[in-house]
Amino acid sequence: MTARVLVVDDIPANIRLLEARLNAEYFDVLTATNGPEALAICERGLCDIVLLDVMMPGMDGFEVCTRLKGDIRTAHIPVVMVTALDQPADRVRGLEAGADDFLTKPVDEVALIARVRSLSRLKVVLDELRSRAATSASLGMPDPLAHVLKERGLQGKILVVDDRDSSGERIVAALRGEHSVSLEKSPQNALFRGAEGDFDLFVVSLGLKDYDGLRLCSQVRSLERTRQLPVLMIADLEDRKRVLRGLDLGVNDYLTRPIDRNELVARVRTQLRRKRYADALRESMQVSIEMALVDSLTGLNNRRYLETHLASLLQNVTSRGGSLSLMVLDIDHFKSVNDSYGHNAGDEVLRAFAGRVKRMIRQADLACRFGGEEFVVIMPDTSTSVAQSIAERVRAAVQGELFAIDDGARSIPVTVSIGIAESMGVNDPDMLFRRADRALYRSKNSGRNRVTADAA
Repeated sequence: MTARVLVVDDIPANIRLLEARLNAEYFDVLTATNGPEALAICERGLCDIVLLDVMMPGMDGFEVCTRLKGDIRTAHIPVVMVTALDQPADRVRGLEAGADDFLTKPVDEVALIARVRSLSRLKVVLDELRSRAATSASLGMPDPLAHVLKERGLQGKILVVDDRDSSGERIVAALRGEHSVSLEKSPQNALFRGAEGDFDLFVVSLGLKDYDGLRLCSQVRSLERTRQLPVLMIADLEDRKRVLRGLDLGVNDYLTRPIDRNELVARVRTQLRRKRYADALRESMQVSIEMALVDSLTGLNNRRYLETHLASLLQNVTSRGGSLSLMVLDIDHFKSVNDSYGHNAGDEVLRAFAGRVKRMIRQADLACRFGGEEFVVIMPDTSTSVAQSIAERVRAAVQGELFAIDDGARSIPVTVSIGIAESMGVNDPDMLFRRADRALYRSKNSGRNRVTADAA
């Protein structure tokens, strides 16, 4: 997987070295020699990953990273700090500034490529989610990115998988002050708990006695319920090859023993912030899908959903030699409700009407708002006689109780006219709808507040 990598360093020789290594792996490389230049490139959206030197004159790497992660336009860009500083306190400072990882000079080529590939995969996923979230924002939804800068990565639900008592308990003790932490010694149980327990993060030891920790990480990635769950590996110094393999498998981050408590806490916060960011993007995408298919006033599916769903259902029942029935409902004299009591009262009636229809139809039936005061119910595997019975139940429920308006200050009577048609082998949605609509108008012309079935 390729990506556009921005290398930021004030020493030209360092830039050339990293550029050569990345070009050899077919990454596109951009360069900058100072912080302001790097910020400008990122703000224009020209890079996917930043390799950022810490020790630079003027604006150092810590300040550059802080500014990148504090700007909503660039907060999503992964930052790897490249530094000669190798003390835990320096890594913690960088993590608190928002860095995603560290590479220590002289840079290990294999580790460099593994980390860049890992972050490239993450960036591709987040970019797709961000694109869809931007579409949602254009539709008037709250911007899911707006709150990401305030996220601190606290109060997570974490599962630690370690069968060494002292090691697991130290990790739990380090995290318990900020998070809800559980310790699991059995890898098999851990996978089951992860699928059922709604965790925010897995912390997995690679030193499990009778089980390959990398296999557990792979299984976490393969299960639908845990696929999006971030994984933090705990490795020994001699586990370098396995750590690199873990990054290839999709593990998010790692720590080597002996574990520095502050670095552990900082890396966990980073993973939780990133997960919540991605979760917000996915939620925004789901809401935007619902907005496209759901009527915002009544909560029923809208006309677009009806037309797509009716065609597929008709095709399905026709292929099986069955049929479905279509019910078209129109609220009687609805214009007079708006004219007499106002559009707010009309909206109250529409919401309450939709609720009564949903309560009276069966679970397998699909109710949609077609437009205005007209509604449609699709009834799979339903004959005309059964559909008439259901429609009569709906009609009686609408007539049988007054509709509250003006926030309950008063109530008015409402009735509905209904037309029904059965497909009877016809797989043309437009024809079926026309037949049901024809039956509806016979109900209207016969005095309203009644159910009529098409005789075709």
